[in-house]
Amino acid sequence: MGQVPIVLLLHGFPKIWYSWRHQILYLAAHGYRAVAPDPRGYRDTTKAPIDDPTKFTTLHVVGDMVALIAALGVDKVFVVGHDWGTMIAWSLCLFRPDKAKALVNLSVHFAPRNPHQKIVEIFCVAYRDDHYICRFQEPGEIEVVFASLGTKKVFEKFLTHRDPDPFHFPKDKPFGALYDTPVILPSWLSEEDVDYYTKKFEQTGFTGGINYYRCFDLKYSGNFLFNMLGKWKESEYSGQSVPVGGLAYYVTAPSQDND
Repeated sequence: MGQVPIVLLLHGFPKIWYSWRHQILYLAAHGYRAVAPDPRGYRDTTKAPIDDPTKFTTLHVVGDMVALIAALGVDKVFVVGHDWGTMIAWSLCLFRPDKAKALVNLSVHFAPRNPHQKIVEIFCVAYRDDHYICRFQEPGEIEVVFASLGTKKVFEKFLTHRDPDPFHFPKDKPFGALYDTPVILPSWLSEEDVDYYTKKFEQTGFTGGINYYRCFDLKYSGNFLFNMLGKWKESEYSGQSVPVGGLAYYVTAPSQDND
């Protein structure tokens, strides 16, 4: 890969590398190599059994990224995360700061551990049991709901959501009030884009991505990992972060006409 700077782009749920398609082209045009992996459980990435959420802990997914960076033949990368990708990015920079040149996270701020309360419990108390994180916990349950709606409708609802309130999935009406809301695609999202997401998730299903939510509390369970995370409880990240609101991956090379 030479000395070309690499930007590691980490997506969230329910996304794939394709969600970075615009940024990939921009970065390539400005002399960077963009690497957009599909983390374990997503699309073409294999090996991790999707029927076992315990294989999706912080240590597992950070280990995957460390292995990817090594496979790219570099010591450090720029790290950019969105949604669930931010949590992977935060943990990568905490556990292995030697692998990150800089960090930019979108949509999710850093959340240190709370030794007195479980994450899922916090969401269920604050937002009711039909909050999406709470509804995602029972293996197979939300997958049946998504199947009844159809993969394309699920993506249309997720990708056009503009309400600052979180998603809710009442058992009698998936997506709550959004269920009956007409779908209007924004200018940056085409029918072809929705079809691409639909095709990929129809092939692999949603379970792999949902496992990250099912592993929320497991992230902080067990004395080893709990004490490990506690090491950074009062720490300050020395770099700069900008919160603004086999492993398969997509790689670009810089544009040849870039100066």
